[in-house]
Amino acid sequence: MKRWLAAFALPLLALAQTPRTWRLDYVHSGTATEEHLALAGLTLEGEWPGRLDRSIDDSNLGKYLFEVIDRRSNRLLYSRGFASIYGEWETTSEAQELRRAFHESLRFPAPPGPAQVVVKKRDRQNAFRELWSVVVDPASQEVDRSASQSQVWAVMKNGEPRDKVDLLLLGDGYTAAEMEKWHNDARRLTEVLFSVSPFKENRRRFNVWALDTPAPESGVARPSDGVYRRSPLRASYDAFGSERYVLSFDNQRWREAASSAPYEFVEIVVNDRKYGGGGIHNLYATVAADNASTPYVFVHEFGHHFAGLADEYYTSEVAYVSSAARLEPWEPNITADAKSPKWKDLVSPGTPLPTPWAKEPFEVYEKQVQAKRREIRAQKRPESEMEALFRSELAQTIKLLSQPPYADKVGAFEGGMYESKGYFRSQADCIMFTRNMAGFCAACRRAIERVIDLYAAP
Repeated sequence: MKRWLAAFALPLLALAQTPRTWRLDYVHSGTATEEHLALAGLTLEGEWPGRLDRSIDDSNLGKYLFEVIDRRSNRLLYSRGFASIYGEWETTSEAQELRRAFHESLRFPAPPGPAQVVVKKRDRQNAFRELWSVVVDPASQEVDRSASQSQVWAVMKNGEPRDKVDLLLLGDGYTAAEMEKWHNDARRLTEVLFSVSPFKENRRRFNVWALDTPAPESGVARPSDGVYRRSPLRASYDAFGSERYVLSFDNQRWREAASSAPYEFVEIVVNDRKYGGGGIHNLYATVAADNASTPYVFVHEFGHHFAGLADEYYTSEVAYVSSAARLEPWEPNITADAKSPKWKDLVSPGTPLPTPWAKEPFEVYEKQVQAKRREIRAQKRPESEMEALFRSELAQTIKLLSQPPYADKVGAFEGGMYESKGYFRSQADCIMFTRNMAGFCAACRRAIERVIDLYAAP
């Protein structure tokens, strides 16, 4: 397999040592039953920040996959799996009622000549099938070659971008007078991420960059609270009707702001206290800067974005319509096969599959917590009350999930991916399951390490 991958990496290695970055913008539209893509534009950005010897994605992550194929030789130059806002929206009830369109982008090293870009999507058996294809030409006059004027600064630099995982932090809702706060938040959250394994052990393999994007008003939009802001990156709470879900639907705006920075991963930090965040694989993650749960949200949502990790919780309300199908998920930390999970080589000897845990008392307790949570939001009570509820919840859930004999074992624990039955996680607790900052489960840690290896030199 390694020889095969190396052979397909040769076309990129034959390019200049620092090729430019191409950004292909397109419009992604449809409903719950149909889907369309159309070219929106081509932009030449700064130097490509990634490794040229790992141009082919063998991670099997993402609901979608794109490939860049050289038109002359028909060789595969580059590929990456990804997820998208459209891919999430099509699973909501709204997608069953109306058509919507979303602006999206693909980034890849500039090809040596005309290339075919193919976007694929998983079918009902989770196999990738071609969805859209377009031919692009680096010599075309339609390519936007204008330079970006953004000012990039290093939060943490451990080497040249091509040798490291490059994370870009973007602040939204910080006024010019709050730039010192933004810089302090960027540094604080960087330290949070690299205090958690396996990021902690791999700190030297990362660079963290940041951009200043001053806002006319402090904070971002919170429509359910009657708060509206035209912040520079247009981040907003209430995505898909979920009051805690923070997304930016203005892809072109934040992409243009980021275009001069070396990045593979992006975190949008919103200047707000209300609990919230979001994370989409190979798009971006978001987090509210000033909540008591900010450290947890930052790391949890970055897990979605960085390694395509699934949510392991299933008691909180979400915007997505449940599916009766129980296919093996592509996400690396959830399985539908308790008897032979994808992490079976990590299962602790003597651990039964599926693995018993305090599931019933946990669900009884969580039902009470979620009722209280809805009450606090419905009555517009202070954020401090939500923070207090989460503190008491965490203390109780840690007590329930730390019960022997399997609390620290790797097995197959039922409940995950928003479903109480049919899906299983690798350990009783994980930062993808609760707000416990103890860290990631074994399956999540391995998935994260594999992505680090894809982007960073050893």
